[in-house]
Amino acid sequence: MEMKVQKGNLAQVKTDILVVGAFSEVKVPEGAVLAVDQAVGGRLANLLKEDGFKAKLASTFLTHTHGEIPAKRILVVGLGEKKEADLETARQAAAVAVNKAKECGAKTIVSELFVCGDAKTAESAQAMAEGALLANYAFVKYKKPTHKSPTLFTIVAHDGRDARSAEKGLVMGEMAARATVFARDLVNTPAHDMHPETLVHAAKAIAKGNASIRVRVFERESLKRMGAGGLLGVSQGSDYPPYLVHLIYKPKKPSKKSIALVGKAVTFDSGGLSLKPAEYMTTMKCDMAGASAVLGAFSVIGELAPSVEVHGIFGAVENMPSGSAIRPGDVLTAMNKKTMEVLNTDAEGRLTLADTLSYAVRQKPSFIVDLATLTGACVVALGEEITGVMANDEKLAAHVLAAAVLAGEKMWRLPLEKNYKKVIKSQVADLQNVGNKWGGALTAGLFLEEFVNKTPWAHLDIAGPAFAERDIDAYTHKGATGHGVRTLLQLLKSS
Repeated sequence: MEMKVQKGNLAQVKTDILVVGAFSEVKVPEGAVLAVDQAVGGRLANLLKEDGFKAKLASTFLTHTHGEIPAKRILVVGLGEKKEADLETARQAAAVAVNKAKECGAKTIVSELFVCGDAKTAESAQAMAEGALLANYAFVKYKKPTHKSPTLFTIVAHDGRDARSAEKGLVMGEMAARATVFARDLVNTPAHDMHPETLVHAAKAIAKGNASIRVRVFERESLKRMGAGGLLGVSQGSDYPPYLVHLIYKPKKPSKKSIALVGKAVTFDSGGLSLKPAEYMTTMKCDMAGASAVLGAFSVIGELAPSVEVHGIFGAVENMPSGSAIRPGDVLTAMNKKTMEVLNTDAEGRLTLADTLSYAVRQKPSFIVDLATLTGACVVALGEEITGVMANDEKLAAHVLAAAVLAGEKMWRLPLEKNYKKVIKSQVADLQNVGNKWGGALTAGLFLEEFVNKTPWAHLDIAGPAFAERDIDAYTHKGATGHGVRTLLQLLKSS
């Protein structure tokens, strides 16, 4: 779907669907609703009143124009309460418009620019582009699409200055949506077509022809020399070999700062010998969503052109049961020489991250952010829509959470409670990979902290929002979400 911005009068634009927004507490038409209502002789206001339209967030009212204006239909989208409206309101409104267009087979959409709260014009246009393009997403590799997609979404601005600002935002929004779709496609690909080597190919494809990006790939023999016992151990039960992948972005005029983005990359997690119940395995193709988010960000990093050097790091493995798989009670040695007793082979992500975080520290970054579908405990704590953020640095935690707010991705700070460290101390090794049955997300975070040395670090447990098992909102439908990509881009943009 193409997106563009133009200056003009909404009521004079020819389109299949003309979109305007209404706030719930506003009883008399105002703004774009008023302008369109006047163009159709007051009929729109009467119809809204007859229908009892309350303008709750994401609610809709659709009517034909009967040729009174060039648009074929008018769609009024509820924006909720004006005092609560923000960039996410604009995202949802644009997404709702696309979904409605799909339902009625409309090819072209024209919308007012939804500037909500104290948001800037460019930010609003970016949010609308993200919502519209992500709502239009469908994973169609293995089936035909069920709806015909709109082909054009036009945002109409009042004047030339707003139009120019909106165009800049549109570029950023299209970039963010494209990166998110890149990650969604990787995660939605079933495990029989998504192996550790597949992620290696994806990284190489991103770097190919891009002078600012290079990629290093470490195979099994190199991992043995590096002492990557976590990656080697987890991959033992699989027919597919492990890889450690390191993408490096170097700006033309680099600053002294550098950032490491680390992603969990278990292409399928059966649980190993600590086998998951069958129903828990059905979505485990998503266990590489952290690495997919990193790859999604890198897929557009050349266009984003941050001024900092960025390292994208992940260790790609498959966790399977077999005669060669690691066993409960085995002890692995991570790249930083710490030993890890494996009490549960289904707590494998932290074993692989032990190596990738250790490797990230060797790059001497200013800070590290890791993303991982790490614990069911985080989903129990925060539900399926919110990421748990743990950090050893207050400033970095605030930076990540601020980026998440702008990106419209829900995140919440969780503590790294030092007193819980004792439950991951092993009698036979430096650490054990599970604690007791309480606070599992926190003890997993404490385990990871053992591998970042004193580097400022934030851990994002995306186990809940990485894969939607139902439609979450207007632009987050069932399946992979690409959660974390937009936050990473905001983080890079503001670093």
